[in-house]
Amino acid sequence: MSTALWLAVLASALGTLLMRMLPLLWMQRRLGRSDSDDGLDAMPQWLGILGPLMIAAVLGTSLVPTTVDATSWLATAIGVLATLAVWWRLRSLGWPIAAGVAAYGAVVTVLG
Repeated sequence: MSTALWLAVLASALGTLLMRMLPLLWMQRRLGRSDSDDGLDAMPQWLGILGPLMIAAVLGTSLVPTTVDATSWLATAIGVLATLAVWWRLRSLGWPIAAGVAAYGAVVTVLG
């Protein structure tokens, strides 16, 4: 592999490590300074909101096709409907995503 590829892999690995390690170290220090025994009091309020915001951001970017044509919009709509239908039936996380991806792929394959 080329040097540029190894540098990109190393930068990605370092970025992934830091994204996980820095918040952990920050919360350990914050909990260590806290006087109360309950760790929930030391948690900042924004931390509880961060997860749903990230999920909403991923959902928002997933709903806009990369190519703006009728096939992509139709495939996206059918994928969303398949995801919602399977979620409504099973109330799980994995199967609805698999159904949505399969429906999207089927529409793109048939019409593309």
